[in-house]
Amino acid sequence: MLILLPPSETKRAGGTGRSFSAEALRFRELSEHRSALLDALVELAETPEAMVSALKLGATQHGEIDVNRRVRDSPTMPAIDRYTGVLYDALDGQSLTPPQRTFADTHVLIHSALFGLLPALDPIPAYRLSHSSRIPGLSLKKHWKDSLRALLAERDDLIIDMRSEGYSDLGTAPGRAGSYYLRVLTTESDGTRRALNHFNKKAKGEFARALIRAETDFAELDELLRWARSSGWSLERSEDDIALIV
Repeated sequence: MLILLPPSETKRAGGTGRSFSAEALRFRELSEHRSALLDALVELAETPEAMVSALKLGATQHGEIDVNRRVRDSPTMPAIDRYTGVLYDALDGQSLTPPQRTFADTHVLIHSALFGLLPALDPIPAYRLSHSSRIPGLSLKKHWKDSLRALLAERDDLIIDMRSEGYSDLGTAPGRAGSYYLRVLTTESDGTRRALNHFNKKAKGEFARALIRAETDFAELDELLRWARSSGWSLERSEDDIALIV
């Protein structure tokens, strides 16, 4: 089983490990793409006005310019701990047991706009870049699309894609049996279903945490559906998608 998670624009500052090294990241086939983006981001940080525009930084976010300027020399921490915000607060990776964190490292990939796909425990620095950022002379979609799609196409796992559509567009999961995009829905009083917006992040974080804590490598969707029912989750299959009902 492979769980695909989006990143978060908000991140913990500082680090618990040594300074960033691209050599410490897995999926070395993405190294050139990572290096090119790091170079572009550091260069952009030398022109603060351009970075404010490219990253859509508000008046209170100008400190992110220096974060990006120093990204290659910054201390690191595991990706699952670096990201904060609604989804990652619900996932609460720092409270997982060592065996659960090892399971997450094998079965969770976090999709970073800067680094591509990251196993949960890969050490990364703080940075600011999202799927909607505009780097002069570089399209993030064109930059990542083919390499990430090829990387995911090599996987034969049961794939549960919890990314937002913006990140999914940077590298689509394979369109095959066993690969499912997860949507979070709620049931209205009249019985109709509607998609959750902001609050879907909390549900995805809680569900990802439950999957990690179960420490079960589900091979097929039917196995996952049976586990969900027995664990109090309302999970439904819908063609190429699955719906988490909250």
